[in-house]
Amino acid sequence: MNPPSATGTQLGQPNSTAILFFLLFVGVTLAITYWAARKTKTTSEFFAAGGGVSALQNGFALAGDYMSAASFLGIAGLVAMSGFDGLIYSVGWLVGWPVVTFLIAEPLRNLGKYTFADVVAYRLKQTPVRLAAALGTLTVVSFYLIAQMVGAGNLIHLLFGLSYEVAVVIVGAVMILYVLFGGMIATTWVQIVKAVLLLAGASALALAVLYKFGFSPLALFSEATRQYGEQTLAPGALVSNPLETISLGLALMFGTAGLPHILMRFYTVPDAKAARSSVFYATGLIGYFYLVTFILGFGASVLVGRQAITSVDKGGNMAAPMLAEVVGGTGFLGFISAVAFATILAVVAGLTLSGAAALSHDLWSSVVRKGQAPEHEQLKVARLASLFLGVLAVILGVAFKGQNVAFMVGLAFAIAASANFPALLLSMAWKKFTTYGAVASMLTGSFSAVVLIFLSPTVQVDLLKNTSALFPLKNPGIITMPLAFIVGVLVSLMFPERESSERFAEVKHRMHMGAGKPSGAPVAAAASVEHPGPTPTPTPSKA
Repeated sequence: MNPPSATGTQLGQPNSTAILFFLLFVGVTLAITYWAARKTKTTSEFFAAGGGVSALQNGFALAGDYMSAASFLGIAGLVAMSGFDGLIYSVGWLVGWPVVTFLIAEPLRNLGKYTFADVVAYRLKQTPVRLAAALGTLTVVSFYLIAQMVGAGNLIHLLFGLSYEVAVVIVGAVMILYVLFGGMIATTWVQIVKAVLLLAGASALALAVLYKFGFSPLALFSEATRQYGEQTLAPGALVSNPLETISLGLALMFGTAGLPHILMRFYTVPDAKAARSSVFYATGLIGYFYLVTFILGFGASVLVGRQAITSVDKGGNMAAPMLAEVVGGTGFLGFISAVAFATILAVVAGLTLSGAAALSHDLWSSVVRKGQAPEHEQLKVARLASLFLGVLAVILGVAFKGQNVAFMVGLAFAIAASANFPALLLSMAWKKFTTYGAVASMLTGSFSAVVLIFLSPTVQVDLLKNTSALFPLKNPGIITMPLAFIVGVLVSLMFPERESSERFAEVKHRMHMGAGKPSGAPVAAAASVEHPGPTPTPTPSKA
C-alpha cells in the first residue's frame, strides 16, 4: 500500500463543509453564551459557574480545556513524522493527571475560591503572594494564548482559505463574546461541546483508518514498518538524550498541575469529592483520546505519506486533516477542520478566563481593594479584564505571525511546573512555608524558566538560527522546578513566620474536611495577614 502524493488536496482552498460546520458550532455556542449570560450575575457565577457544575460535566470540560489543537494536530503529526517517539508528549501530558488527582484537586477545592493564588496566600500575607502568583499566571496565560492564536491563524489559513489576520481576529472576537458575557458557565458548556465533537471526530477518523486494515492495529503497524523500517516502532527518533527526555517529562507532568486554566476548573464543582471525581472522568477521556491519536498518526504516515504531509506543513501539523481527506473526502476534511477550529476557540476561552481571574480577583479585588470591592465592581472589573486579554491575544497573534510557537508552549509548561506547582504544593504540605519563601519560589521559577528557554536550542538555534546555544536542553524543567523548590525551602528557613506555622493546622483541616476549624486550632494574628485568607464558598445547590 503506497501513500498518495499531496497533489489534489483541498487544503488551502475554501471548504464549504468546514465553513458550514464552523458556523453551526459558533451558532450553537453563542446560543449557549446568551443563555449563560442571563444566569451570570455574580463573580462566583462568572469565575466558577456558581459551583453548580456536576463531576461528569466538569470532567468533560476539563478534557475539553486540556485537549488543545496541539494535542489533536500536534501529536498526530509527531507520531506520523517520528513514529513511536511521538507519544512522549501524550504520555507526559496524561501522567500529569494522577498528580492532580492525588495532590491537588481536593485541597484546591476546599481551600480556594477562584484561583490557585487563593490557596498559596491562604495562611500567608496576601499582597506579595498574590502579586507573585498573578505574575506567573499571566506569563503562562500570555505565552499559551500566543501559541493558540498563532496556531489558529496558520490552521485556518490552510483549512478555510482565509487570510492569517482575518482568522486571528475571528477567533479573538468569538472568544471575547464567550467570556465577556457568559463567563465560566458559557466557557464550561463550550468546552463540553468541543470535547464531545473532538472525541467523536477523532474516533470516526480512527475507525475509518482501521477499516482500511481490517480493524487490526497490528496490520497498520506492520505497514508502517514496511514503509519506514523497524525504527518507526522504536524509541529515540524524536528525543535521544535521556536528560532531555526526563526534563521534558517533568515539565509536562508537573506543568499540568500548575496550569491556571486547569486549576480554575476545580472551583466550578460543588465539593471536593466532585472535584476528585471530575479528574477521574477527565483522565479516562484524555487517555482514550491519546490512544486514538496513536492510530491517527500511524494512519497518516501510511495512508498520506510523510513527504506529502511535510509538503503542506513542515511541522506535520496537518497530518490529521489530510488523513481525513484521504479516508473520507472533502466532506470529512471539512468536519475535522471545523472540529480543530472549535478546539482552539474553547481552549482560548478558558485561558482568557483564568487570566481575567488573576487580574480581577488576585490583583484588583485582593491587592488594590484589600478584599473590600463590592460585588458589582468585581464583576465589572472581571469583564473589563476579559476584554483586555481578548484584544491583547489578537494583537499578539498578529504580531507573532510566522514565528515558531513551539518554544512558547514549552515555556508555558515550564513556568507552570516551576513557578506555580512548587509554591502550591509547599503551601499545602509544609508547615514552615512562609510569605518570603512563596514569593521567592514563584519568582525564581518564572524568571529561570524564561531565561533558560531563551538560552536553549529551541530559541537560539531553531528560531534565531545561531550555530549553538548556551543552555543545552530544549526544556529547562529538570533545572527550574527543583530550583524553585530549593529556593522556597531555603528562604522560608531563613525568614521564619510564626503566624504561617500556626495556621497550618487549619489549612490541613480544610484541605481534607472543607470549611470549619479544628478544635484547639490557633487563630492567626490579624497583624500578620493584611486581610484574612479567602473563605471557601458554601456548597450551592445545583440549578
